Amino acid sequence: MRVLISGASVAGPVLAYWLTRHGFTVTVVERAPALRKAGGHAVDLFRPAMDIVEKMGLIEPVQAAATGTEWLAFRSENGERSYELGMARLTRAISDRHVEIMRDDLAEILHRATRDDAEYLFDDSITALAEDPDGVDVTFERGPARRFDLVIGADGLHSTVRRLVFGPEERFSTWIGGYLAVMSIPNYLGLRDRMEGITGVNRMAAVYGAARLDEARAVFLFRPETELDYHHRDVDRQKELLRRHFAGMGWQVPRLLGEELERASAFYFDSITQLRMDTWSRGRVSLVGDAGYCPGPAVGGGTSLAVVGAYVLAGELAEARGDHTRAFTAYEQQIGDYVRRSRTFAVATAKRLIPGSRLELWALIQGARLINNAPASLARALTGLNGKGMRLHDEVTLKAYPHETHRAAAPGADQRRGITDRPQAVD
Repeated sequence: MRVLISGASVAGPVLAYWLTRHGFTVTVVERAPALRKAGGHAVDLFRPAMDIVEKMGLIEPVQAAATGTEWLAFRSENGERSYELGMARLTRAISDRHVEIMRDDLAEILHRATRDDAEYLFDDSITALAEDPDGVDVTFERGPARRFDLVIGADGLHSTVRRLVFGPEERFSTWIGGYLAVMSIPNYLGLRDRMEGITGVNRMAAVYGAARLDEARAVFLFRPETELDYHHRDVDRQKELLRRHFAGMGWQVPRLLGEELERASAFYFDSITQLRMDTWSRGRVSLVGDAGYCPGPAVGGGTSLAVVGAYVLAGELAEARGDHTRAFTAYEQQIGDYVRRSRTFAVATAKRLIPGSRLELWALIQGARLINNAPASLARALTGLNGKGMRLHDEVTLKAYPHETHRAAAPGADQRRGITDRPQAVD
């Protein structure tokens, strides 16, 4: 059975890995001309995602690529005192098994694990999909048209597959009150195991380094009164908005938004937006990761959710012997609660990370002090990091799927008649 996956970041390669293990023939198309090495930012893998990574035999390279951030040091915009928080204490309150890794490093590890078994088409993208009862005809921007049995969109928040099948993004996106910017800069502060920053009402800025990173990353979070007007590919407009909302902030911000912003080797800017869809499957097309259920960049554990979603989707397709109607329904049922809880958590986290008043700023500082000094169990209770909060990831139970099955075929006349002989491969 031939499956086309759009997107080669995280969800796409994880899905490709498990589909090929289950016997499907997989092609991954990626708009970028090569594996993305555009700076990226740090992402988190919590227990369920780490368990999947271990099943894939990738736990050692993932742990070896950890950022190594041990301390968070920040100051209030209205004060000179610096507060420190041990990251190990924070992560233990969140998850019993966790790795922070640069997104580009994770994508490279996943690509290496799948490139020999799946076909990768770089520097191309899907422009049209035409479905009939037996398959999907796919038109590409550069390559010749091809036919597949299933198409999966793993192409992120601004998914082309979702737009082609479900309609414009604005139908499903909900802004939850913030914006995120990340840029790659020289590590002029000499940071390796630390993140340093400044936080104020409705805005915060920080810089961090990583163990395997020559450059540093500058990250900005802010909350304007109303949603901003810009296009997600208009970089000049994004930089203008960033400078406007951080005007007058001290510490390293003037330098960061001056000379460093002008010469940044990579720059990312986007709204903290959720996708809220009642279903993320239609016909022979489905969505996985941010393309279908982005909880919100930087606030909802979207990377772990994407890894889990890809694993479940592949497993359900294998269990259904390629019957997408059964598999897609089971996939959505399996991860639906995780998706909904991640959305709720992301809204709360955005408010915590970007305090909207002096009182909320004070509470953020006091919470950091408590986590740093209280026993771990008490820190969890004091900060609300319990089963209904940030530990939601660790509460996800993964369904066991066989690691390898028969090679699946597109459901045909024999299967419709109820014949259950082992299907043969689709060449």
